[in-house]
Amino acid sequence: MTGLKALLNDWFLRGMITAVIIASFFPDIGKSGGMLHIDHFLNAGVALVFFLHGMGIPTGQLRAGLKNWRLHIVVQLFTFVLFPLLFIVFRFTLGHWLPPMLLLGFFYLCVLPSTITSSVAMTGLARGNVPAAIFNATLSSLIGIVLTPLLVSLMATTSGAALPFGQAVTSIATLLLLPFVLGQLLHPVLGKWLARHKKTTSLMDRSIILLLVFSSFCDSVAAGLWSNYGVSILLLTLAGAASILTVVLFLTWQTARALKFTTEDEIVAVFCGSKKTLAAGIPMAKVLFGAHPGLGLIVLPVMFYHQLQLIACSALAQRYARRPDILPVATGAHEKAA
Repeated sequence: MTGLKALLNDWFLRGMITAVIIASFFPDIGKSGGMLHIDHFLNAGVALVFFLHGMGIPTGQLRAGLKNWRLHIVVQLFTFVLFPLLFIVFRFTLGHWLPPMLLLGFFYLCVLPSTITSSVAMTGLARGNVPAAIFNATLSSLIGIVLTPLLVSLMATTSGAALPFGQAVTSIATLLLLPFVLGQLLHPVLGKWLARHKKTTSLMDRSIILLLVFSSFCDSVAAGLWSNYGVSILLLTLAGAASILTVVLFLTWQTARALKFTTEDEIVAVFCGSKKTLAAGIPMAKVLFGAHPGLGLIVLPVMFYHQLQLIACSALAQRYARRPDILPVATGAHEKAA
């Protein structure tokens, strides 16, 4: 309940809701070529987001998390194999009730990498293996730069939103990977400065994402999002996202137990293996789909899933944190990471 209250007080969640409401009533303001010309500077904003992400991740902690290969394999298989397999089941059971662009949105959700910030934060709150969480979340993001556009290009071809794979990877590499690598290279020089100004840079990061959400919905509303579908689409999206999250949380937990992971590694498997990134998902969608009129529907599942995963994982993290048995080795790793 405490986690839910904190989420409801989160300005970022309120900002996303506000962005969708404003876009619904005044789409001409933020649509591509609209009054504010947001599309002219969004690419620079996307690059800045990933530059800050790269600069904020300690390289030493990535190396510290490298050794636990069994855990890494499990997390990456869940992120890029199990999720797409779940989508196949989802498509055959519920797909006939969904518009094609929303169905593509659920597929896009399922092929996204894991999120970095909240996965690491939740792992730390739950007293889990923080270096392994940092390594897995970062590795997932790097794999997603190539694998996500590849899978989306294959799916989009059958959904009326054809996407050339080579062009997609080039755009992603230029706007996401290159800034991330530059940020990593500058971490030894600017990492401490970034940590001191974390609130400011976090505000900048999230504000850019809100602009992307606003622009995406302006384009979709202008193309007839609400007039063609209505509020029922929100309920379908919420139900679909909740179903996927419930199944994945259960499967990650059961798999970690079956493989006899320590509690600290189980936490990483559950949190990193079940999460999907909004921070990278929205910018990547803008790069992949541009001003496609269905973009609002495509990113809708990611937006719902993001909020649901925060609620569920916040409750789970608090439950894990209350456990009495914590191993000295894991405690040391956590204290070092903190």
